[in-house]
Amino acid sequence: MINKLTGWDDTIVALATPPGVGAIGVIRLSGKKAFTIINDLFPSKNLLQQPSHTLHVGFLKEGEKILDEAVISLFKEPRSYTGEDVIEISCHGSAYVQKQIIEACIRNGARLAKPGEFTQRAFLNGKLDLAQAEAVADLIASNTAASHKTALHTIRGGFSEKLKELRGQLIKFSALIELELDFSQEDVEFADRKQFYELINQLTQLTNQLINSFQLGNVIKNGVSVVIIGKPNAGKSTLLNTLLNENRAIVSEIPGTTRDTIEEVINIDGILFRLIDTAGIRQHTADVLENAGIERSFEKMKQAGLVLYLFDVADEKTDVGSMNPIAIGSEMEKQQLNFLLVANKIDEAGETAAREKFRDMEGIVFISAKQQLHTEVLKERMVDAILQGKVQTENTIVTNARHYHALKEVQKSLTDIKDGLDKKISGDLLAIDIRRSLQYLGEITGEITNEEQLDYIFSKFCIGK
Repeated sequence: MINKLTGWDDTIVALATPPGVGAIGVIRLSGKKAFTIINDLFPSKNLLQQPSHTLHVGFLKEGEKILDEAVISLFKEPRSYTGEDVIEISCHGSAYVQKQIIEACIRNGARLAKPGEFTQRAFLNGKLDLAQAEAVADLIASNTAASHKTALHTIRGGFSEKLKELRGQLIKFSALIELELDFSQEDVEFADRKQFYELINQLTQLTNQLINSFQLGNVIKNGVSVVIIGKPNAGKSTLLNTLLNENRAIVSEIPGTTRDTIEEVINIDGILFRLIDTAGIRQHTADVLENAGIERSFEKMKQAGLVLYLFDVADEKTDVGSMNPIAIGSEMEKQQLNFLLVANKIDEAGETAAREKFRDMEGIVFISAKQQLHTEVLKERMVDAILQGKVQTENTIVTNARHYHALKEVQKSLTDIKDGLDKKISGDLLAIDIRRSLQYLGEITGEITNEEQLDYIFSKFCIGK
C-alpha cells in the first residue's frame, strides 16, 4: 500500500451520472469538507447534525440564488464508498443546473475530481483492493450477462481470495527461510523442503488455472471476431442478415457483390460475436476491386477467433478442387484456426440429400440462411466452439491483461523456486525467488504498487467513479 499523497485531503466533486439531459442527475462529493460545503448551500436544515445514511429534501441556494430543489444523501466516514464523508446530490437532469451546483461546490472549497478518483480513494482507504477497484470499471463497461457476472465475482473478492491464498502460504515459508538465514552458521532448516515442494506444485497448478482462464476471460470481456468466408453466392450476406435479424448486407445473385468486409455485433448467450461478412473467395477473377476484397477476407480469417466457412450444398463443385469443404477444413486445421463448416441452402438441395452427400464428414452444420432453418443450431455451435464448455462464470476468471502478465511472472518465479529446490540451492537464493513471486502477487491486489501505476489504472475510469 502506498502512502497518501498531496491532494488526497481535498474534497472532490463530480457528476456521477452521464452528462446530458435526463430526469435526474447525481453529483457526488467526497472528503473532509463535503458536509460543510453542502450544509452552507442547504438552508433547510443543519446537515452536520443529521445521522449517516439518511435522505433530506430541500432547496440548494447560494446566497439568495436558488440552484435547485434536490435530495441530499448522507454517508459518514467510514461507512461510505470511499471511506470518507460522502454526499450525493440528486438534482434535476438539466446540464445547466448540474453545472451551477458543481461550480457552487468548487467556490465553497471543493475541487473537480480526476477520472476514477472516488474509486482510487476507496482503494487508498482500504475499502477495495486494486483488483476489486479495477473490476468496478469492468462492471460499468459490462454489456453481456457473462461479463457482468465475472466483474461482480471479482468485486465481491473472489479473485482476491485466490491471490491471498497464494500469497499467504508463500509468506509463511518465506518467513521460515528468512529465519534460517539468521541462523546460517548453525546449519538448521526451519522450512520443511518436502512440504515446500508440494506447496509450490499446488501454487503452480492454481496459477496455471488462472492464466489459462484469461483466454475465456478475454472473450467474455471483449467478445470474439467471427469471419464468414466462402465462395461467391454461398449465402454469406444472407447469413449475416439472418443472424442479425435485419438487412445489413446487400444480397444479390451477382457474384462479387460484397467488395469489402462488413462488421456487426450480436449477443449470443452472453457472448459478443463480432460478425464479419467478407468478399467471396474464388480462385480467378479479373476485377481489381474484387481481388482486393478477397485479400482482406484472408487477412480477417487469420485474425479471427472463429471462422465460418459457408458453402452451397447444391454446388456441383463442392466435392472437387481446392475450394471444396474437405480441402478448406484440412487447410484451416493445418493453420490451427478455430472453424466451423456450414452447409447452406439445404432448402433447395433437400436436407436428407445434403446430409447423405457429406455423410463422411463430421461436424458440418446444415442450415438454410434464407429460410432461417437450423440457424439456432449454428448459434449454439458457435458458442460451443468459443467457450468449449467453460461457462462457469462463477469461477474465478482473469479478464484483466495487467493481472495476466503479473501471473505469468508469478509462474516464472514458481518455476525458478521449484528448480532451486531440485538443485538444493541455498536458502538465500530461494528467498530471492520467493520475494519476486510475492512482489508480482502484491502488484495485482495493490499491496505493492506505486503512484504512476495507480494514476494509469484509474485514469481509464469515468470522472464520477
